[in-house]
Amino acid sequence: QVHLVESGGGLAQPGGSLRLSCKASGVNFKITTMAWYRQTPGSQRELVARITADGDRSFADSVKGRFIVSRDNIRRTVDLQMNNVKPEDTAVYYCNTVRYNRDYWGHGTQVTVSS
Repeated sequence: QVHLVESGGGLAQPGGSLRLSCKASGVNFKITTMAWYRQTPGSQRELVARITADGDRSFADSVKGRFIVSRDNIRRTVDLQMNNVKPEDTAVYYCNTVRYNRDYWGHGTQVTVSS
């Protein structure tokens, strides 16, 4: 069974940094694309960053140049380094993977950017 557990998050001031981590189990992690999404109340969940098994990365335009996504195939983790955060980055962040055309999600972690 696929299981994704996020950690990190919390409160940061504008311009600060936060690091999120997601640990995966139940998948062949080293061949699996992993992604981070975020969601605010009343809005659709949106893709923030994705990293393929080959290490190819893609980002939402709103976070390009500020966020970094990385993976550790030995630890089975995918991290999201959030730099120069802005109030509009405030959201619940979810770890995601797709297996046999089905989406799997973590429980989410709250990120709040406020002075």
